[in-house]
Amino acid sequence: MSVHPNRRRGEIAATFDGETRLMCLTLGALAELESAFGVANLSQLAERFEAGLSSGDIIRIVGAGLRGAGNRVSNEDVAVMSTEGGAAGFARIATELLWVSFGGAEAAGHPKQISDREGAVPDTGPNPPASQVAAR
Repeated sequence: MSVHPNRRRGEIAATFDGETRLMCLTLGALAELESAFGVANLSQLAERFEAGLSSGDIIRIVGAGLRGAGNRVSNEDVAVMSTEGGAAGFARIATELLWVSFGGAEAAGHPKQISDREGAVPDTGPNPPASQVAAR
């Protein structure tokens, strides 16, 4: 089965254990993350990610993204999955998912860059650091 993510809807594709899966942080998935991180709204959720992502954070984000796209997996399932690049690969996937979900212009296929809070235009490439994702 071929997977075709629509980045304008916040979807990405990622390969786990040799199977490419669709991922999306739907409103339900974002509500799940708000609850998991004990925050009241999306702004607080973004601030929570600003300090960086722990391995537990990445498991929760990846799990929510997989479930948001209809995959039936638990966070425990995600914790034992593998992906190319190991832990760094998981971090890239989580960051990309956050980037497209919070409206990163480049991630959605737009050439225009978005300025960070200080007004400088970050040179993030296709996989910006989580701190820049959270700043959106």
